[in-house]
Amino acid sequence: MGRRLIAIAVNDPDIELVAALENTSHSLIGQDAGGLAGIDDINVPLTSSLDLDVNAVIDFSVPTASEKITHLCVEKRIPLVLATTGLDDVQQTNVAEAAKFIPIVWAPNMSLAVNLAMKLADVTARGLRDYPSGVDVEIMEKHHRFKEDAPSGTALRFGEIIADVMGQTRHVHGREGRPGKRSRDEIGYHAFRVGDNPGEHTIVFGLLGESIEISVGSTNRDGYAQGSMAAARFVAKQSPGLYGMNDVFGL
Repeated sequence: MGRRLIAIAVNDPDIELVAALENTSHSLIGQDAGGLAGIDDINVPLTSSLDLDVNAVIDFSVPTASEKITHLCVEKRIPLVLATTGLDDVQQTNVAEAAKFIPIVWAPNMSLAVNLAMKLADVTARGLRDYPSGVDVEIMEKHHRFKEDAPSGTALRFGEIIADVMGQTRHVHGREGRPGKRSRDEIGYHAFRVGDNPGEHTIVFGLLGESIEISVGSTNRDGYAQGSMAAARFVAKQSPGLYGMNDVFGL
């Protein structure tokens, strides 16, 4: 994601890329960020510190690194786009606390297509919540073999949206053996880790006699990068607070 962010940012007329951050022990520290992204050198070295005045920071990393980035942004009062998933409860609480001091766009997925699919899932859930014979909801997601958290943050967010409307209280991750009759109060999740898949999600609403599926998928990571750029342009103009991609896209 870092490489795609760099490659796309340099072609965005509204954005000036001034820093590219990595872990202090990373083997490529000091190399030109443009070259690392497969484009011409841009005179921005990969670095482990941020000593410049910037309008916004975009974070696609891992939870421990995200903690440090959030702390840095609060310290320097820099607006933050937070796209890292897998945060635990304490880390999520810390993000909410940080939003009292800086504006933060926090979302498990930056893609316009995914966020439109979430809107469709909300509309579908509202239309089906009083369906007489009940509705079964299953969420399937596919990602690359290197992804560390499962289910994906996006899949969990789909589940939260639906449960908020339809009232499911159990979130079941896979099934085996003889689990018995399916409970009405559950949402099922199934995570695939295959090859270099950048992300696919399918939400199934199962009724008796028919079903509805909402599917969204990516062929590369550019949609996530484009969405995060839109979020950066948005968050740089906001007051402290917690924002989502619905705010960014006007959904």
